[in-house]
Amino acid sequence: MIDIVRYDENTHSFWDAFVRASNNGTLFHERQFLNYHPAERFADHSLVFLEESKPIALFPAVDHAADGIRTLHSHRGSSYGGIVQPAGQGVEKNMKIVRALNEYARHEGFNRIVMTLPPDIYCRQLNNYLEFACFRQGYTYLKREISSVLKLENRIEKNIALFKSSNRTAFRRGEKQGVVVRLSDDYRSFYGILKNNLKIRHGVEPTHTLDELLELKRRYPERIRLYGAYIGTAMIAGIVMFDANEQVTLAFYISHDEQYQEYRGVNVLFKDVIADCIKRGFRYLDYGIFTVNMEPNYGLARFKESFGAGGIFRDTLMLDIG
Repeated sequence: MIDIVRYDENTHSFWDAFVRASNNGTLFHERQFLNYHPAERFADHSLVFLEESKPIALFPAVDHAADGIRTLHSHRGSSYGGIVQPAGQGVEKNMKIVRALNEYARHEGFNRIVMTLPPDIYCRQLNNYLEFACFRQGYTYLKREISSVLKLENRIEKNIALFKSSNRTAFRRGEKQGVVVRLSDDYRSFYGILKNNLKIRHGVEPTHTLDELLELKRRYPERIRLYGAYIGTAMIAGIVMFDANEQVTLAFYISHDEQYQEYRGVNVLFKDVIADCIKRGFRYLDYGIFTVNMEPNYGLARFKESFGAGGIFRDTLMLDIG
């Protein structure tokens, strides 16, 4: 018998420890991350799954309504959602967990369940039991985005050997022109570059405000890092990395100053970032998606592929509740 209760910060203080010890949890599932959002931004409806009064799974979620459809939705303030579980939880338990979730949502008056799952590389123990259980019980794909992922070798030279020749030429040219990469706390300068770049290229704003990004850095001083590429004292490009879990680090923001394009700052940055990720023991570098609602940006895909990255699915599953 699996019981489901709504998350309560006073009763379920174990949440973040459970996520960090889990098979598939990420920074984006943690309350420390989710709670940076103002309370009024989302109607939190996160769930704790209990068996014999012990937690066996978590589901960070919100109560979201659109077009008259009330949806129990993977938390809309994070990149990844889905059901967080410990390693070793078998297919039968997954079937019971999904069945219990469906019954809970129906009982609570939801019309739909939507969950975005972390790609498989985020799992310490590879399995697709949750997806299998979902499909057995009527879920379908809402969308399948593609994220670019680089497998990190044990030495930077091995990764460089997988770069496209044009990329090797680019980062070497940048280094010869004096581009230097270092960790930086100058988020304000980077944010100016990012905001201007997104406005020019896409006409959009960054996902986070500068204050929100600084707050996240305060919450995760070791797991959020800004790498800056510099010519002298001028930052010409930057990458903000989120260490999602012990084996995957995610390039959340990547941007450069168009005035310094000739210096190939991002190419130099990624070469050094890859080297540092190897040194810090990560298995994969996630470059993020190059699709939006399954429409590919081929230029962005080619850029990420030039580092040897390949595409894997970032799936969103959906169940309409009758």
